Amino acid sequence: MKTLLNISVAALILAGGAYLYAEDDYEEHEHRSSSVVAKPMTKQDKTTMALYQKECGACHIAYQPEFLPKRSWDKTMNTLDSHFGTNASLDPADHKTIQNYLATHASRNDRMTGMGGEIAMRISETPNFKREHREVAQKMVTQAEVKSFANCAACHTKAASGSYREREIRIPNYGSWE
Repeated sequence: MKTLLNISVAALILAGGAYLYAEDDYEEHEHRSSSVVAKPMTKQDKTTMALYQKECGACHIAYQPEFLPKRSWDKTMNTLDSHFGTNASLDPADHKTIQNYLATHASRNDRMTGMGGEIAMRISETPNFKREHREVAQKMVTQAEVKSFANCAACHTKAASGSYREREIRIPNYGSWE
């Protein structure tokens, strides 16, 4: 009888742990910006992504387009001559290709960007970003290894591949996010 009770308790603990682990993944998925189901990439998609990575990723992480709505990306692309204090102008063909890529993959979910009529020029201005980072102490962000919230890859170890799960966060000089 005691063995049966121990097996039952162990099964309940395992089931509860599996539920919590699955719930954690579900919640993290809900907080990711993309609501698009991944489709196989065409050769053109791969070429466009490589161009975006090369041009925009030369100065900062090439942010996932799903982090901002189309109107924000349009404004960003139309003001590249003064892009946060830098002239980031592109040749016209590359400009058009990247702008189309960003528009096609931009967020369509106002719950994530939630700016109403305002046009966010920084991902860190969106309500979703603010909610997700509300517990991050300023000293963690302003340290030399991070510098600002714009440096996603400093803490989000898989940001370049589009994963921002809490279990993958490693804050320089502080360790894993708990």
